[in-house]
Amino acid sequence: MPGNGPVWERSIEVLTAAQTHELAAALGAVVEPGDLLVLTGELGAGKTTFTQGLGEGMGVRPGIISPTFVLVRIHPNLADGPRPGGPDLVHVDAYRLESAAEIDDIDLENTMDSAVTVVEWGRGRVEHLSESRLEVELHRSRGGADGVPATGHAVDPAAHSSVLDFDTDDDDEPRTVVVRGFGPRWAEPPAALGAGRIPGSGPRPGSEPRPGSQPHPATTSATTPQTPERNS
Repeated sequence: MPGNGPVWERSIEVLTAAQTHELAAALGAVVEPGDLLVLTGELGAGKTTFTQGLGEGMGVRPGIISPTFVLVRIHPNLADGPRPGGPDLVHVDAYRLESAAEIDDIDLENTMDSAVTVVEWGRGRVEHLSESRLEVELHRSRGGADGVPATGHAVDPAAHSSVLDFDTDDDDEPRTVVVRGFGPRWAEPPAALGAGRIPGSGPRPGSEPRPGSQPHPATTSATTPQTPERNS
């Protein structure tokens, strides 16, 4: 519940964007409907790369990009993927949302039970949605792009759109991925996290992370309820 500390914590060193992707793909193979993941990290820290890997492990439709300009995107499970019949992925960007009340306005409750929900910039905003959650922090070894500091909230991302959907091929630098489990669902860390090491040295053949796409042209107000965009 909100206010309670984590049950456990794992700190994992990764050297490349591909290893971030691989770690998340291993986690994506074990998440279940109703799971909530909260991602934190400065611009360019690898949140989108992590979500792409998670989606690959879940077997959802490819094409995951930052949802900054569309608050919610839904990536459906693929019948011919590695987890047919598994949950969809709901990808949320809460950067412009100021409170838990604004989170409620986008009606995540409608998909929480049937999907895996990943919320970027969600800390302090989404804890009320579930009694259990995984918090994932991605820390770069140096400061963010274009002078963005390595910790804390950056300036308005609309003013730095060039670093929102970074090209993962150009982003190979060491990172620390810190994962914390909260609530009864995560009473024990998943085996996918190992003992602080990535599950492999890189992506599986043919599953390299896809380069980031251009930002979606549509913009919306953070305080206006919105129909989630479906990746179809």
